[in-house]
Amino acid sequence: MKSVSGKAFCKILERDGWTLKRVKGSHHIYGKTGEEVILSVPVHSNRDLPQGTLRSLMRDAALTEEDLD
Repeated sequence: MKSVSGKAFCKILERDGWTLKRVKGSHHIYGKTGEEVILSVPVHSNRDLPQGTLRSLMRDAALTEEDLD
């Protein structure tokens, strides 16, 4: 799986229709109309997200690896 930083993943979510609800510390909280899921994306400068965290966020957001491009 391609590695992605927290900042880049936030841009991917926004492109997919997710909106930034609030920021608490280094975590950006996203929601989407019609979805009950709330995503908490850790944004630690330009560090890549751990693979397990990225996989979990992608599953919750219903994204595929092709969406990371």
